[in-house]
Amino acid sequence: MGERWYQEAVVYCLDIDTYADSNGDGVGDIRGLIGRLDYLARLGVTCLWLHPIHPSPRRDGGYDVTDFYNVDPRLGSLGDFAELLHQAQNRGVQVIIDLVVNHTSDEHPWFQSARSSPDSPHRDWYVWSAKAPSDRHQGMVFPGEQTETWSYDRTAKAWYYHRFYDFQPDLNVANPHVRAEIKKIMSFWLQLGVSGFRMDAVPFIIELTEPGNPDSTKDLDFLTELRQYVQWRRGDAILLAEANVEPDQLPTYFGDSGGSANRIHMLFDFMLNGRLMLALARKDPEPVIEALRDTPALPAGGQWATFLRNHDEIDLSRLTAEQRNQVYEQFGPDEDMRLYGRGIRRRLAPMLGNDRRRIELAYALQFSLRGTPVLRYGEEIGMGEDLSLPGREAIRTPMQWSYQENGGFSTADPEKLVRPVVDKGEYGYQRVNVTAQRRDPRSLLGWFERMIRTLREAPEVGSGTTSHIDVPMPPGVLAHRADGPTGAMVFLHHLGTEDVEVDLGILALEADLPIDVFTDRNYADVGKLDRLKLAGYGYRWIRLCRGNGL
Repeated sequence: MGERWYQEAVVYCLDIDTYADSNGDGVGDIRGLIGRLDYLARLGVTCLWLHPIHPSPRRDGGYDVTDFYNVDPRLGSLGDFAELLHQAQNRGVQVIIDLVVNHTSDEHPWFQSARSSPDSPHRDWYVWSAKAPSDRHQGMVFPGEQTETWSYDRTAKAWYYHRFYDFQPDLNVANPHVRAEIKKIMSFWLQLGVSGFRMDAVPFIIELTEPGNPDSTKDLDFLTELRQYVQWRRGDAILLAEANVEPDQLPTYFGDSGGSANRIHMLFDFMLNGRLMLALARKDPEPVIEALRDTPALPAGGQWATFLRNHDEIDLSRLTAEQRNQVYEQFGPDEDMRLYGRGIRRRLAPMLGNDRRRIELAYALQFSLRGTPVLRYGEEIGMGEDLSLPGREAIRTPMQWSYQENGGFSTADPEKLVRPVVDKGEYGYQRVNVTAQRRDPRSLLGWFERMIRTLREAPEVGSGTTSHIDVPMPPGVLAHRADGPTGAMVFLHHLGTEDVEVDLGILALEADLPIDVFTDRNYADVGKLDRLKLAGYGYRWIRLCRGNGL
């Protein structure tokens, strides 16, 4: 791997159990994923992010773990996983896995031991209270599905803390034995060959919970410990974290007050995600411009991870109520499209009315913004959701590979599938699948391959600096640029519907044979940059100049 490889990566996230089933039992597995690595390599993926792979009762999609040192037997064995890492490496693809150590399943042997006796060696591995805490009805992650964050355990004769569901008791990170165990878990998987971890719910991992204190201290120095430990074990491993916190707190997750990047390598950019959705809903780039302007400065080596869709609902909690309602009106007008009073449980293609122009525009914009792009499986072919499924499962349906039954995901009887394949309407596998799009050079899949190849030739986007080009623009147009040692790129994206002309003549003096490298259609040569045509929902990626000697 190259130095700071994560800055120029294309990350693809998937659930193994819904990706490809190799043995016909209805559940996707590691062997099935290995068989699709060439597809991912052709797409341009350089990093796979795998959702929880560990044994689990699966009451929360695998985020309720019973054994951190093994693979869910439904998916395969440790040997299969080692082969996956080997085969991925052969194709230049790194693999990171979910690290879910904020909590365990209540069926985990640690918790069963902890609740059995006050003298259990694992008792203090969890957070307990002898009496009902006064804040037990505060801090729920899943409003409407949770009513409290402390539950009484009759066997333990005490209350235990669970930031998430009551079957997911929180680990006590104030306990040095728990910290040592978390490091041991990380060491195990690094030694096996993973390239890092996506850390789930980081603000809760570092929370030193006290009964009755809804604002318990967060031990950010623990992140420094984990970063140091990981780097000594494998120097090029990364930590990608989920931390949906206030903007002024974000820099503290990257590094300490001295300005060192000694904590998390990458954070998901939730603030930008919400602003992107608002911009698309309004057909106005101003929210994106605000996000770029208000983004906290990162220490050297710190990186954002950008996304439009991931495995959860679109989280609009950082928007105002009015802004949220504007997004709901456009993209989640029906109540069953919404979740937890803050989000939308849909895939992007249906949200945009399956308008190919808008889908391209949205992803061209995301992939051109500063940071490392993350792509959810199935988005590259425009898959839809299944709103008949509960909660987040609506966007976790099996990958649609072909016209075959079950979309080529599995040869099992449909009723035995881990989750139903979308098989009706314009997003059914009969219409939306990889095979069909592979045969069509104008398909969305082909478009994604071309876009990602272009991005790989523009390392400035991931490892350089991004800035808004602040000159007068027609309504709906965003102009920004990316600069780095390899040169400079200019990007135009039109969120509106009318054809326009853009004047970027101010950049002509620094241009060196500027040329379109990726566009929604054929345009006239860029010339002096002062009469750039742009169609409704159009985009132009322009190579402004190359760095010296490149």
